[in-house]
Amino acid sequence: MWDLTSWIHLLTRAVEVTGIAIIVVGAFGALALFLFRMATAAEPRDRMVAGFRSSLGRSILLGLEFLVAADIINTVAIEPTLDSLAILAGIVLIRTFLSFSLEVEIDGRWPWQKKEGQV
Repeated sequence: MWDLTSWIHLLTRAVEVTGIAIIVVGAFGALALFLFRMATAAEPRDRMVAGFRSSLGRSILLGLEFLVAADIINTVAIEPTLDSLAILAGIVLIRTFLSFSLEVEIDGRWPWQKKEGQV
């Protein structure tokens, strides 16, 4: 019979698979759009490359959010030990750094900086 821990493991795996799927589908979708734009030469090449990088970065960011959520669920609900909490803290720090780096790469500014024209 399924107990609560088994259901939480299943839920965690589902969230992880969703995060991975978002990254993979987003990467292939961004690549397909980029190749289509290259074939039709609808816009300047540097703008197409920037759009590709932006689309790819956004899919990675969204996938990372799901992976962090899965790590939090797994650590808090299943293995709430000091060791697992320390590992979670390290994972969250690394993924947060990656998220900030991708955000700067995509938008050209830190997440807490205001957009141009915003008050």
